[in-house]
Amino acid sequence: MVPPLLVSSGDPAGIGPDVILAAYHLRHQHDLPAFLVLGDPAVLADRMQSLGLDFPLLASTPEQATEDFAQGLPVWPVPVKAQVRAGKPDPANAHAIIEAIRLGVQTIHQGRGAAIVTAPIAKSVLQSAGFNHPGHTEYLAELAHTYWGRRVHPVMMIWSPVLAVVPLTIHIPLKSVSDMMTADLLTTCVEIIDRDWQQWFGSSRPRLVLSGLNPHAGEDGRIGTEERDILIPAVKALQARGFDIKGPLSADTLFHERARAGYDIALCPSHDQALIPVKTLAFDDGVNVTLGLPFIRTSPDHGTAFDIAGQSQNGHSLAKPDSMIAALKLARTMVARHGCPS
Repeated sequence: MVPPLLVSSGDPAGIGPDVILAAYHLRHQHDLPAFLVLGDPAVLADRMQSLGLDFPLLASTPEQATEDFAQGLPVWPVPVKAQVRAGKPDPANAHAIIEAIRLGVQTIHQGRGAAIVTAPIAKSVLQSAGFNHPGHTEYLAELAHTYWGRRVHPVMMIWSPVLAVVPLTIHIPLKSVSDMMTADLLTTCVEIIDRDWQQWFGSSRPRLVLSGLNPHAGEDGRIGTEERDILIPAVKALQARGFDIKGPLSADTLFHERARAGYDIALCPSHDQALIPVKTLAFDDGVNVTLGLPFIRTSPDHGTAFDIAGQSQNGHSLAKPDSMIAALKLARTMVARHGCPS
C-alpha cells in the first residue's frame, strides 16, 4: 500500500486548519487522496466548531491513516504550547509548527509517508522564536541534508493549470537581485528544473523561457546590462548543452495567453516578477512545489491570512480550500508518476 500524504498544519492561528478541514469535508467531491494531518487535535476541533463542520478527528499514525481516512480525519498529534486564538499568532507555538514539518520529512525518509503538503506559516512569528531560515523552502533544504545527507539547492516553482513559474531569487530585497543574477545561478536552476520536471511530472524535457530583469529585457544594454552581459551568454551556453530554453524576453509580453502556449515554465529573476502573473491568473488553484529536494513537497500558494482565520459566512469558511485541494491532488499525481522517494 502506498503510504499516505502528510499534511503539516502550519500556523495554528492562521487559515491552515481551516483549509485542511474544508478539504477533508469536500474529499468526495474532489476525489482527494488519503492524508494524515500533523497538528494539534484540540486546535482542529475548536476550528471545526467555529466553521460549523462536523466529522470525527481520529488519532492516527502513518500506518493507520489510509484506513482511518474513510471514517474521519486522521491526525498525528503535535501539541501546541499556548492556547490558540484564530487570527492571533503566538511565538510560543513556533516549536509545534516547526516540529510538524520536521516530523513529516523524517517520516518520508523512513518510507512511511509519500509526500508532504505544508499549510502556511508566518515566517516573522517563527523567526521571533529563533527560527533561522528565511522560509519553508530553506528549512526543507536543511532537513534534506539532515535526513538524506544531501546539500541541495531548493527551487520554488508555482504551478497551476494555466501557468508555471520559477522565481530565480526568492526572499531577498529587490535591490539585491541584480547582484544575485549570475550565470551559475541560472545554470543551477535550469539543471534542477529540467531534471525534476521529467522525474516528478512524467514529461519530456520542459520548454523554458527566461524573463529579462530590466524593462524590455535591457534593450541591448540601453536599460541595463545584465541581459547582455550575463543572461544571454548563459542561455546560449545552456542551449548548446541541449536544454530547451529561450530568452531573456521582455516580461511585459511574456504572460498573455498566446505567449504561454509556447513554453511550460517561465523563469523570472525576481520573486514578484514571477508570482504576480501566476497569482493573477490562478490565485485559487496555484500550488507551490519545491524542486531540488529528495522528496515531494507541495503547498497552497497563499499565506496564513490571519484576518479571516476561523471565520465563516453563510455556512462556508472565508478561507477557500481550492489551493490546498490542488496541492493534495498534485502531490498524489507526482507520487503516482514516480513513486515514493527513497
